[in-house]
Amino acid sequence: MALFNYVFARHHGGEFVLRIEDTDQVRSTAASEQTILEALSWLGLKWDHGPDVGGPAGPYRQSERRQIYRTHIDTLLERGHAFQCFCTPERLEAVRAEQQAAKQTTRYDGHCAGLDQAEVDGRLAAGESSVVRLRVPDEGVCTFQDRLRGEISIPYSQIDMQVLLKKDGLPTYHMAVVVDDHEMGITHILRGEEWLSSVPKHKLLYDFLGWDMPEMIHLPLLRNADQSKLSKRKNPTGVNYYRDMGYLPEALLNYLGLMGWSMPDESEIFDLDQMVEAFDPGRLSVGAPIFDPVKLGWLNGQYLRRLSPEEYAARVADWMLNAPRLSQLIPLVQERAERLSDLVLLTDYLMGSVRTLSVADFEHKKLDAGQVRQVLHHTLAAFDELRHWQRDDLFELCKALAEQLALPLRDFLWPLFIATSGRSVSLPLFDSWIFLGMDLSRARLRGALEVLQLSGKERKRLDKQYQAVRSGLSQSAD
Repeated sequence: MALFNYVFARHHGGEFVLRIEDTDQVRSTAASEQTILEALSWLGLKWDHGPDVGGPAGPYRQSERRQIYRTHIDTLLERGHAFQCFCTPERLEAVRAEQQAAKQTTRYDGHCAGLDQAEVDGRLAAGESSVVRLRVPDEGVCTFQDRLRGEISIPYSQIDMQVLLKKDGLPTYHMAVVVDDHEMGITHILRGEEWLSSVPKHKLLYDFLGWDMPEMIHLPLLRNADQSKLSKRKNPTGVNYYRDMGYLPEALLNYLGLMGWSMPDESEIFDLDQMVEAFDPGRLSVGAPIFDPVKLGWLNGQYLRRLSPEEYAARVADWMLNAPRLSQLIPLVQERAERLSDLVLLTDYLMGSVRTLSVADFEHKKLDAGQVRQVLHHTLAAFDELRHWQRDDLFELCKALAEQLALPLRDFLWPLFIATSGRSVSLPLFDSWIFLGMDLSRARLRGALEVLQLSGKERKRLDKQYQAVRSGLSQSAD
């Protein structure tokens, strides 16, 4: 999405704005923001305005724009387009359950929409907790234009009375993006098709606040080979994974450009400048593009072979032999090495891929095959939920998982050790994970499960088991 926004802006001589949408305080961290900045910078997608470079409509972190949103929330309340909602989570869940049982669209039932102002003021004065919700018409249809998909109509009966301001005083995504797009002068938005159903909420906000809505282009989402939405449970989705695996940024950009778009001459190899010059939204496709790692590998190879030997050497040095990467490896290797050449022997699995594994590699004296798959599955599931990648946190997580599964920690770690390094003797597991990073580490565990041929039926059973284990982990943390 960033790539297509970038080339659209550059093709028209416009500005590319990077905004950090961090109103979800649980999911948003300084580390996750830094990952975004690093990934886009590595790809060469330079922004004109953003949190690190500033701009005329800053700040560019939503968490720093609280008062701006509050002003517009008050306007909506004064005009009667929004209302205070005092419903408890328990009541909302009960309403949702009733609607599901009746096979109705799950949405807020308007319980607090008719409260008079005196009651609202009294409950607020008493310190009662509340959120602010959008008032949605009971009848009618919202019709809007999408440049790629044409005219789209969605009945208001399918639109929820969206929360606009949460109990913590921060806006939801829907309120924040509408305000920010207006305040920042955004004229065009290229985003994923999963946001199509949210356009009526946004259009109501634009209309209620008397603003023009930017032009919308909803792009198709990347898919796995089985047509499911691309997700980290099936494929590495972090840009930095591909950087760390030795893909070239220009090759990855080229491949992403092919996902749902084509050059006028149908050429498969083109650079960013060529894409900018030729970009035409009319050549975008609404079909779901399949993200094929094999095709990406082939394309990356084409770029590698175009390099001169000197350029190739420079890329290798920049990829792995740079000072920051070596400074992470040296403390791990120095205490174990007898020769300088041992660096390669000890760290080959950190600088490249694991050797091809087999089912026999995971045979263990104390763990049966089912337990091995359980350890790998549960650890990968827990990793997918992590927001921080710290050595001590990883150790405590594995220790807690081992306790939940009633396994000695040494036995629990063994399949993870094989999956990560591909051998029985290597550098310490937790240090290896820190060096590899979250995406590469998850990819190693995912690859091991593929080797062990985890069936769909067993995966569902393990998913269910993990939810019980997860509950035990939460109680242990408490």
